[in-house]
Amino acid sequence: MSQIRGTAGYNLGAQNRFSAPGRAEATNDPSPLDTIRAQTDKIEDWLDTLADPVKPYLPAIGRFLIVVTFLEDALRILTQWTDQLVYLHDYRHIPRGLTHLFLLVNVVAMVVCSTMVIIRKHSDWAVVGLLGVVVTQALGYGLIFDLNFFLRNLSVMGGLLMVLSDSWVRRKFAPAGLPSIDDKDRKMYFQLAGRVLLIFLFVGFVFSGHWGIGRVIVSVFGLVACVMVVVGFKAKWSAIILVVILSIFNVLVNNFWTLHPHHPHKDFAKYDFFQILSIVGGLLLLVNMGPGQFSVDEKKKVY
Repeated sequence: MSQIRGTAGYNLGAQNRFSAPGRAEATNDPSPLDTIRAQTDKIEDWLDTLADPVKPYLPAIGRFLIVVTFLEDALRILTQWTDQLVYLHDYRHIPRGLTHLFLLVNVVAMVVCSTMVIIRKHSDWAVVGLLGVVVTQALGYGLIFDLNFFLRNLSVMGGLLMVLSDSWVRRKFAPAGLPSIDDKDRKMYFQLAGRVLLIFLFVGFVFSGHWGIGRVIVSVFGLVACVMVVVGFKAKWSAIILVVILSIFNVLVNNFWTLHPHHPHKDFAKYDFFQILSIVGGLLLLVNMGPGQFSVDEKKKVY
C-alpha cells in the first residue's frame, strides 16, 4: 500500500531566505483609501456612541419635524383666513366659494394627515394626503414655477417618502418571519427616491444668495455630503453633517422670532424655518434607517 508523503522532508515548502518578500508581505501597508475608510469608520463609531441615548427617539423626532411645516401652515391659514381669501380671489382669480373650500380642505388634510404620521396610523394614506397638499398649494398659490419653492418642496416630498419607507420597515412580519418581497422592494426604491429628493433644498441654497468665503466653504462641504447621501456612501455620517449645517443656517438666517410682528419678511422667514425643519426630520429618519440596499454602504457589506 503506497504512502502519501508531504513536502517537509524535501524543503519544497520552505521560504528561501535570500528571495524577495512574498505577496502577502508586500501588501501589508494599507492604501490611502483604506486609511481614509478606517478613519471614517472610527468617526461613525464615535457618532453612534454619542447618538445612543437618543436613538430610540429618532423616528418619533424625525416624523414630527417632517410634518411640523404642515401644522404651522394650517395654523397660519386659520389665523390669516381673510388675507388668504383675498389673495386667492383677487390675485389668483379663484371664485369665492372655491376659495373657502380650497382653504378648508387644505387645513383639514394637513392637520389630520400630520397627526396620522406622528402617531404612526395609516402612514401610507397620510403621506399621500400630504403630497396632495404640496401639489394643490403649488397650483393654487401659483408657486409651481418658483425655482426656490420647487426645490424646497421636492425636499419635503423626500422627507415624506422617508416616512413611507419607515412605515414599511415597521410593518408586521409575515407568518414565515420575513417581510413580504413586495414591501422590501418598495422600501428599497422609496428610500433611494427619498435620499435623492432630500438634497434638493441644499442645491437651492447653493445657487441662491450672495457669495462669500463662508458660503463657499459651507457649500463645498454640503455638496460633498449631498453626493455621499445620494450614492449612499457613509450616508449616516453625511446626513448628520447636513443636519448640523441646515440647523445652524436655519437659526442664523430664518430667525423670524427676532423680526417685528408686522415685518414684511416675517411670514416668509417663518415658512422657510419650518420647511427646513421638515427636511432635517427626513435626514434624521435616514440616520435611523440607513440608506437602504441601493447604496454603496450596503454593497460593501455584500462584498
